[in-house]
Amino acid sequence: MTTDAILDLGALGEAFTRDPYPYYAELRARGTVHRVVLPDGTPAWLVVGYEAGRELLADPRLSKEWRNASPLLNLHQMTAGPSMLSSDAPDHTRLRKLVSREFTPRRMEQLVPRVQRMTDDLLDAMLAEPGRRTDLVDALSFPLPMAVICELLGVPDMDRVSFREWSNTALSSIDAEARRSAVTSMNAYIATMLDDKREQPGDDLMSALIHTADEEGDRLSGGELAGMAWLLLVAGHETTVNLITNGVLHLLAHPDQLATLRADPGLLGNAVEEILRYDSPVETPTYRFTTGPLAVGGHVIPGGGELVLVALADANRDPARFEGAERFDITRDARGHISFGHGIHYCLGAPLARVEARVAIGSLLARCPGLRLDTGPDQLTWRTGMLIRGPEHLPIAW
Repeated sequence: MTTDAILDLGALGEAFTRDPYPYYAELRARGTVHRVVLPDGTPAWLVVGYEAGRELLADPRLSKEWRNASPLLNLHQMTAGPSMLSSDAPDHTRLRKLVSREFTPRRMEQLVPRVQRMTDDLLDAMLAEPGRRTDLVDALSFPLPMAVICELLGVPDMDRVSFREWSNTALSSIDAEARRSAVTSMNAYIATMLDDKREQPGDDLMSALIHTADEEGDRLSGGELAGMAWLLLVAGHETTVNLITNGVLHLLAHPDQLATLRADPGLLGNAVEEILRYDSPVETPTYRFTTGPLAVGGHVIPGGGELVLVALADANRDPARFEGAERFDITRDARGHISFGHGIHYCLGAPLARVEARVAIGSLLARCPGLRLDTGPDQLTWRTGMLIRGPEHLPIAW
């Protein structure tokens, strides 16, 4: 059941931003569905717990299309055009088919040597810095995923400083006007980038999406290309930035787990899964809207375009699914976590994110045997909003 009171998550302040897990656990103890106000002022229905959350992620009665959102929510779509992230079947099926063959696990594993070279170059530069200290986000967590996705898309000369600022604001700011301004700037940049690609195609994914069609002759429209570029550029780096950062943070904050990994580097893949489970880079997924009344956990969420959010962060810490869920344990079987979603919207870039995290974290630990946090964990500032979760900066020393 749900409580009758409306919980203002924004009123919880920095404590909720820094560590939302106790608040989610308290809500889970009281029921599955809760009426909340998000930190940016948007009313929503928050669903906690593993089973209910996993089921809703695959429930076709919840729509990803913004046209189904209630006008009362006063929401504005972020992406530059239609994309897999904002469409339902059959449109989603068609869009995913046109791009999915480029993101198979096998193809991503073939990128390992290139990702390794990029990582080595970044670590060379980092280790050459005087003082043996840096911000991991600036030195590795951000530039690696951004370089990988830019190379895949064929946009090596991207203005990454501006794009990082726009992306961070669009996904994490609780200021609606700031988000809209960032999205406008990003969309204009993407439109120019696509025009350049049309005039000078290359041997890259973006050129392929512009100029190729499937066996039935289907191809992406102009709006769909813009939406796909937005999705690949933003989602293609944002989640991995925070996966790497969160992973290094928790390994350094849990010396016993770090020692276990150093003693057995073969645990690295398993450690990445536990990092994803324990502190997912996506706290709640992108928006879903009701297309009719929805019965969840003994409560009926109204139809009419109500906003429904699944607390991925809480689902992954549900003790009914993961024993000792509050414990960070890189030896546990973390399979089944829903950090990459579930159902038809399961993250297309999951194989790439796993590759990048394994290479980045493994290489960092191998080359920095004395790696340590250069600040207290309680001194870190965390990204605001409820989509992307991770520290804004992670000071480290070696």
